[in-house]
Amino acid sequence: MSLTLVCHTVELAEKAQNIADELTIQLSKKIPDQAEFILKLDESGLSLCKPFDKSVGDLTIDFTDGALTWRRQHGGGTGQAIAKAVGLKQKKALSVLDATAGTATDAFVLAALGCKVTMVERHPIVAALLQDALERAELNPEVHEITQHMTLHKGSSIEYLQTCEAEQFDVVCLDPMFPHSGKNAQVKKSMQFFRDMVGKDEDADLLLPPALNAAKYRVVVKRPRKSPFLNNQKPSLSQEGKANRFDIYVNKGMKD
Repeated sequence: MSLTLVCHTVELAEKAQNIADELTIQLSKKIPDQAEFILKLDESGLSLCKPFDKSVGDLTIDFTDGALTWRRQHGGGTGQAIAKAVGLKQKKALSVLDATAGTATDAFVLAALGCKVTMVERHPIVAALLQDALERAELNPEVHEITQHMTLHKGSSIEYLQTCEAEQFDVVCLDPMFPHSGKNAQVKKSMQFFRDMVGKDEDADLLLPPALNAAKYRVVVKRPRKSPFLNNQKPSLSQEGKANRFDIYVNKGMKD
């Protein structure tokens, strides 16, 4: 996919050049003709856009947006599905590896609940969006303290997991990208083109064995509700929601 980083703000020129160099993409002050996708950097942050499709909003990762703010303040605390899945009812201040970070919604929720979260993201564009979100959060007093507990590693999750020592993290979370059926998936158009760009994680099954080695207590796998088990391996238990389920592989120490 051909991609250009567009930035016409002089004060952000150095940052824009650094991002373009890291992604090895062109930097421009104007939108290329007929560009399907662009990355845009302005005062509000870095965003992924379809510049000539007005039906689709820009995609920006923002830890201060309304939905995350509401969830942080009124979302139910440790009663939330992801919190129950990782075991925050039993233990506090868990060390969590989010091996498929994506837009890091679950990682942020867990960090807000007191976990120390290490995130791994292999898609360079997603990682750039996530890095920008963390940098903006550094300047916001509402979320600064939360994101201090979030660390980003860019690169292959499988390679990262293979370098982990046994039981290096209390919990490992996996949320591999999966295809959505067009009729049933009520997905924002911005998230749909995000998924189209990232694609399906064809090697997702390879994540489970090293994840089980790296997790002291459990591995949590987020799946579509009716999808097969990851790596065809039956979990210790499953926690079902309306659209998704959490498959939980208990190692020891936190059995329900």
